[in-house]
Amino acid sequence: MRTKKLFNNTVKIALPLLLGSAILYWMYRGFDFSSIKHVLLHEMNWTWMILSLPFGILAQAFRGWRWKQSLEPIGEHPRASVCVNSIFLSYAVSLLIPRIGEFARCGVLNRYDKIAFPKAIGTVVTERAVDTLIVLLISATAFLMQIRVFTNFFSRTGTRIDDVFGMFSPTGWLVTAICGVASIVLFYYVLRHLSFYKKVKEMFGGIWQGISSLRKVKNIPLFIFYSLAIWGSYFLHYYLTFYCFDATVNLGLSCALVSFVVGSVAVIVPTPNGAGPWHFAVKTMLILYGVADNQALYFVLIVHTIQTLLVILLGVYAWIALSFTKTPVALGGPAELTRPAKSR
Repeated sequence: MRTKKLFNNTVKIALPLLLGSAILYWMYRGFDFSSIKHVLLHEMNWTWMILSLPFGILAQAFRGWRWKQSLEPIGEHPRASVCVNSIFLSYAVSLLIPRIGEFARCGVLNRYDKIAFPKAIGTVVTERAVDTLIVLLISATAFLMQIRVFTNFFSRTGTRIDDVFGMFSPTGWLVTAICGVASIVLFYYVLRHLSFYKKVKEMFGGIWQGISSLRKVKNIPLFIFYSLAIWGSYFLHYYLTFYCFDATVNLGLSCALVSFVVGSVAVIVPTPNGAGPWHFAVKTMLILYGVADNQALYFVLIVHTIQTLLVILLGVYAWIALSFTKTPVALGGPAELTRPAKSR
């Protein structure tokens, strides 16, 4: 039993690291890393990078304040400082084991403010639901902003959408519709017989429950403000780095928004801080907007590394701050944080 548990834990840690490392190796094979020093010292505008860092801190702070507000309707009143520090620590811990930070932050509240562990976990569902909705809205906005780009593409290539649709006869449309419906029905029945169908169903059910629980939040406008401020800060944390490099300084808001959305979706892949999938997704988008391959590689490597270092520093700060926070139970290691405190 212990061997199986050890094996599972090893896989949870090793697999994300291997996946991220494999993608990074594939992207940077043959890359001249010695040139990074020259870029950092002579080509990069550090002023904009420094200006972007406070927004990375604010994004996590707003998340902590929003979490405190989410807990109040269910009778839990943690200290704001503990909530914020738990968020700082959770992101840093997730660099070791992706996604474990969500349990770690609940463990911090349980130990320092005696917040019921199940209740804390339940509010995470609400946060996920709200964040999913915001990402969908941002994605829709990014798509609408790029309609002109697609129109220009079809115009320059002499291709019209109505010409493409006109290639279908009425019979062709009917056959296409039948095939489409049949594919959907087949996909549905296949899903029902797969083991992950229940998990997917439960996930969407949890999202709906999370959205429904928002009715209990007392100050809805403040909750909405926190939610928008979180993602606004995330975006500015990323967007301002465009001004650090000559290759990206003139790309504009549209490119930043689209690449931000694509990068946000890419980090769903469970690697430490999205390392690998984020690099590949953002690099691909930059190339589509005309950035040279080598310059895109510089951008994603430097930006992601500096932002990851910020996450680590905030985690260290939170660990130190929590060690001076009054609590009946001492702070243990990351694995211990995921376990509720023993009742006395």
